[in-house]
Amino acid sequence: MSEQHLKPGTWRIDTAHSVIGFSVRHMMVSRVRGRFESFDAVLTVPENPMEASVRATIDAGSLNTDNADRDNHVRSADFFDVTHHPQWTFASTGIGTQGEDFLLRGDLTVKGNTRPVELRLEYNGVTLDPYGLTRAGFHAETEISRKEFGVDIEMPMDGGGVVVADRIKIDIDAEFTHQGE
Repeated sequence: MSEQHLKPGTWRIDTAHSVIGFSVRHMMVSRVRGRFESFDAVLTVPENPMEASVRATIDAGSLNTDNADRDNHVRSADFFDVTHHPQWTFASTGIGTQGEDFLLRGDLTVKGNTRPVELRLEYNGVTLDPYGLTRAGFHAETEISRKEFGVDIEMPMDGGGVVVADRIKIDIDAEFTHQGE
């Protein structure tokens, strides 16, 4: 993927140094930002890192926008129904390139609905930390339609538009550690 290739093997996400964030337009004039507090991911790297794969799970109930009332509403059956759909999953299906960008393709499952997604992926390189662990960093982003995942609540506004937009931006900073060191 670059001159600093990923070591073959299994890599696990370091959740203390990673963030899965999101933002969505609110009331047509601003954005609400949030993150998930509980998630896991495993990156499997063969000899050719362009054939790497990643599997991730997100605890949907760990959604946090720093507003308890809003968070509880978004966790409810009106939106993500985390009681019946507590976990989201992502399983990569391939890595490609577009110009200078890497593209991570995969299947995202939210609220029981699986759809293909494509994330623009930046590879930040590899380093050896002071404790002898090999770390790799990535940044990924995409945009999804909440309606495509069964989150089809409509709350129209009197002046036009909706309270919560359809498009959700997802922004990920992920740091992985090589396992077996």
